[in-house]
Amino acid sequence: MYKNLVETIKSLLYNQNIKDERKIVLQPLIDFIQGKINSNVEVNLNFICTHNSRRSHLSQIWAQLAAVYYGFPDVYCYSGGTEETALFPKITEILSDQGFNVFKIADTDNPVYAIKYSDNCLPIIGFSKKYDNPFNPISDFAAIMTCSQADSGCPFIAGAEKRILITFEDPKVSDNTRDQTKVYASRSLEIAAELFYVFSMIKNKRCNQN
Repeated sequence: MYKNLVETIKSLLYNQNIKDERKIVLQPLIDFIQGKINSNVEVNLNFICTHNSRRSHLSQIWAQLAAVYYGFPDVYCYSGGTEETALFPKITEILSDQGFNVFKIADTDNPVYAIKYSDNCLPIIGFSKKYDNPFNPISDFAAIMTCSQADSGCPFIAGAEKRILITFEDPKVSDNTRDQTKVYASRSLEIAAELFYVFSMIKNKRCNQN
C-alpha cells in the first residue's frame, strides 16, 4: 500500500470518532456484510447516489480499501447513479492528495479512471454509470443509498438483496468557493472513517476458526 495512503489511514483511525447515532445508521451494513462472511459467500456492495459523481465513488473506493485493510478479500464494491453523468474531477484530485494513484484510462465526456492503492493491486475502475449498468452486479448485492435524492427518486433497485440508507452531505455545496478543496477532503475522510469503522466491526470467520 502506498506510503502516503498508509499515513492517511493512520490519521483517520487515530482521529476516528463515530457518533452513536451514526453507528446506528451503519449497523445494517455491518450486519449485511457479517451475514455474508458467516455464510462464506461473496459480499457485493453497490453505493448509489443521483449522479454517480461524488459521494458514491468515494464510498465505493474507501469501502474497497477498508475491506482490503481488514483482510476481507471476497468483498467487491461498486457504485452507480439514478442517472449517468461523469466522475467529478475534484474527487480524483482529493483521492490523489490522500494517497491513491489515480490516472485516466479513457478521456471522453464520461472519463474512465484507474484508482490504485498499491502498485501490485488491481485498480478500482471509476466512471459514472447508472446503478444497473452491466459493470455492476445484477443480484445478491446490497444497495447503499448515499443521498436522500437517490433514495426517494429510486424506490426500487432491481436485484438488490438489501437496501440500506447511509447518506452523506454533498460536497458539491462548496463548488466554486474558496473552501472547495477543504470541504471535499473533509467529506472524503468522513466517508473513509465510517466505512473503516464498518469493516473494523466485522468478525473474520476464518480467523475465528483457527
